[in-house]
Amino acid sequence: MPTSDSSGRRTGGVRARLRARAKGTGRDSYRRLQTYLIVAVQAGVAAALSWVVAAQVLGNPEPTFAPAAAVGTIAAALGNRTRRTVELIAGVVLGIAVCDLLILLIGTGAWQTGSIVFLAITAAAVVRGTGALMTQAGGTAVLIATLTPTVADLEVPRTINALVGGAVGLLVVLLIVPLNPLRTVRRVASPALDLFAREMTHSAEALALGDAKRAERVLERMRDAEQELGRLGEVVAAADEVVRYSPVRWRRRRTLAAYRRGVEHMDRAFRNSRGLVRRIGTALRDNEPVPPDLPAAIEHFGEAVRLLHREFLDEREPHRARERVLRAAREAGRACREEIGFSGTVAVSQLRTACNDLLRATGVGRNEARVMIREAAAGQR
Repeated sequence: MPTSDSSGRRTGGVRARLRARAKGTGRDSYRRLQTYLIVAVQAGVAAALSWVVAAQVLGNPEPTFAPAAAVGTIAAALGNRTRRTVELIAGVVLGIAVCDLLILLIGTGAWQTGSIVFLAITAAAVVRGTGALMTQAGGTAVLIATLTPTVADLEVPRTINALVGGAVGLLVVLLIVPLNPLRTVRRVASPALDLFAREMTHSAEALALGDAKRAERVLERMRDAEQELGRLGEVVAAADEVVRYSPVRWRRRRTLAAYRRGVEHMDRAFRNSRGLVRRIGTALRDNEPVPPDLPAAIEHFGEAVRLLHREFLDEREPHRARERVLRAAREAGRACREEIGFSGTVAVSQLRTACNDLLRATGVGRNEARVMIREAAAGQR
């Protein structure tokens, strides 16, 4: 029968885990607020301005769709807003065209509305429209089909409102309230890349200590953190759009180019590193021999992630990160030439792949990166 002391320890452990989870959730919510607060500001400003333009400048008696289109332009995606605006307007025009034709042929009503929406979305799919275009075409068809009997001449104001809202939305995000691209990217990149580097250090420690459970915990944390790097890609896309089209942010183009170039390869490196950690756990559970060079290689790889982020922040060419990546590849090559089991060999292969991804993130070309990693692993660099 459990004693009161053991029961108290279990209760204390549960409370500690709950506190840690609540603290982690709070930190994540705060980071998201820091990242997306600018979107809320942009949406509010765009909604107000588009209403004023549609109602007071153009004299549209039904200006509701203008702020809706403006907010849709801003909120549909943090990046690719120019393309989203084109899709939004194209969806409106397509929905109006399909709806007008079908109302003339079959009239209005419940089954007519369903048929009109079905055909509008089908037409958007036929022209290879994305989800945004299909949603807008279907939404426009619903509004026209249901409001046409009570509101005359809705079609032209709806199209004008879409144009006004889309234009005002772009004006706000590119000129009036553009996000600070570097500040926004750094705010997301710092926790994401710090976590990546930290988990590599923890996985190296688990391997050196022969602790399979510790490796499993690292793998669980990396799975949970995948959305962090996904959010980094989204934010970099938005920042890149701003520095390309917003005159007030043009001077940041060169710095953003490094992040844009690196984020895709960094994401691949993270995914390959997760496979590496999975193999580490398997090797430890199977009691395979662990050459000391393998934990050292993983630790160097984690340090390369830290250095790359630091050199990006300092707007310097990432020479130190490249050197550390190649050092990780050399250590991994030595480990492979020592006594090592099957899972350990697979782990070395995955580490070399991740090193190649990280080297590509520093700006090295595909073929050159492959040669550099191969030579380093063979002890030639």
